[in-house]
Amino acid sequence: MTETTTQAAAATNGLGRPNEFTPERPLRVGIVGTGGIAGSHAQNLSRLEGRARIVGACDIDAERVDAFTSKWDVPFGATSIEELLDGVELDIVHLCSPPGLHKQQAVVALRRGIHVLSEKPPALSLAELDEIADAERAGGAQFATVSQHRFGSRAQWLRERVADGVLGRPLTAVCNTLWYRPDSYFDLPWRGNWALEGGGPTMGHGIHQMDTMLSILGPWSEVVAVAARQARPVATEDLTHAIVTLQNGAVVSVVNSILSPRETSYLRFDFEYATVELEHLYGYSDASWRITPAPGHEDRVAEAWAWGPTGKESNHAAQFAAIADALEEGRPLPVVLSQARSTLELIAGIYASAFTGGRVSAGQLGPDSPFYASMAGSGAPWAIGESHD
Repeated sequence: MTETTTQAAAATNGLGRPNEFTPERPLRVGIVGTGGIAGSHAQNLSRLEGRARIVGACDIDAERVDAFTSKWDVPFGATSIEELLDGVELDIVHLCSPPGLHKQQAVVALRRGIHVLSEKPPALSLAELDEIADAERAGGAQFATVSQHRFGSRAQWLRERVADGVLGRPLTAVCNTLWYRPDSYFDLPWRGNWALEGGGPTMGHGIHQMDTMLSILGPWSEVVAVAARQARPVATEDLTHAIVTLQNGAVVSVVNSILSPRETSYLRFDFEYATVELEHLYGYSDASWRITPAPGHEDRVAEAWAWGPTGKESNHAAQFAAIADALEEGRPLPVVLSQARSTLELIAGIYASAFTGGRVSAGQLGPDSPFYASMAGSGAPWAIGESHD
C-alpha cells in the first residue's frame, strides 16, 4: 500500500471530514471473498446512486473472482487480500469470506489503515475480536460489523420508544431464529465446525436476531441456556434455548434452531402499554411489524405508532448508506466493535452456560475462561472423544 493510499484512508477514519462521496469520487470498496454473499453486497452497493464503487475483489479461487469482477464491472481482481491491498487504492474492505478468515483478513487491512466491514460473525471468539480491536487501534482505521436488521425504520422507531418510555418499561421479550438447514447444507467443510465456523445456529444464524434484540432493549446481564445436537451431522449444536436477563430487568426467551421446517425469524417485545412484534425470515419491511396496545392505552399507542420513521427496509443497502454517511461526517462506523462484542459475548455466554450447566454473567468470560478463546470452550457434552474441529 502506498503512502498516498494510507493517507487517503486516514482522511476517512473519523478524525476529519472527507469530501462527499459522489459518482465522480465514490467510496472505494474492496470485496474479500466472492461467494454468494458478495453478490448481495455488490447488488446493495449499486443501490447507493453512485456513492460507492467496487474497485477491487479477491478470492482464493481465481475463476470465481474473474466471474465476479466480470459480472459487476470490477476493474481489479486478486487471489489474496495482500495482493488486493497492494494493487488498488481502497477506503474500505467488505469481508464476505468464511468466518474463520475474518480475523486474519481484518487485521491485515486495519494495520494498513483501511476500514473494514465484516459479515457476521465478525470473529470466531472474543479473543479474536479483541485482536481485531488491537489492530484497529494500531492502524487508526475502523472495524464495523454487518448488522443490517438494526437499520430498518421500525427498529429505529422502537429504539426511540425505548429511550423515551412512551410504551412503558420493557418487561419480557421473545427472540427466535427458527430456520431449516438440511444435511446437505453442511457439505461445505467449514460449516458446522468449531474451528472454521465458530459454532452452530447460535453463532451463524441466531446472531442476527439476538443482535437486533440487544440493539433495541440494551445490554444483557445474565444468561442460562441449554444446547443440543439433535439431528444434523455437525460437531456443533443444531439447537439452543436460553433465558437472558437484561440490565434493565427485562427477561428474554431465545431459541436458535436449524431444525424448523416452517422457518421464521420472530421478535416480540412486551412493554407495559403495548406488545410490538416483528416476523420475517431474512429481512423485513414496515409490513412485517405489528403493535397491540394494552387495554386502556389504545390512543397513546396509536399516536406513537404514527410518529415514524417509516419506509426503510432492513437490508445491506441501508447499512452501507449509513457507513458512507458516517465517513462523510467523521463519525464512528455503524456497527462499532464494542456493540458487536456485546452480541458475541452473549453467544459465548450461551455456550458456556449450556456446556457447564451454570449461569453466566456479562463480563465473566475473560482470558482465563476456555470460552474466551473458543465457543466450544470446555467442550460440548456430546463431544466426549470427539475433536473440537
